Amino acid sequence: KYEYRHVILTKAIAKDMYRITSCKRLLEEQEWRSLGVQQSLGWAHYAIHLPEPHILLFRRLLGTDPGTGKALAQQQQQRQRHV
Repeated sequence: KYEYRHVILTKAIAKDMYRITSCKRLLEEQEWRSLGVQQSLGWAHYAIHLPEPHILLFRRLLGTDPGTGKALAQQQQQRQRHV
């Protein structure tokens, strides 16, 4: 179960993205942040919609902590290890 978001890039930034990936692969977090995309932690670029490659599609697990980027299940597992 995920929450979803999309980010529409300007033409200039979309050209920069094309130079990085040629629209043949997903962007890593460092790459989309270097393009100026700003959002909380935990989001992943998960798909390319070829008719509109200038729209980045992101998702993250429901219950993800925006400060750490970790899903609730991951946080619970870490707490159990430390008990």
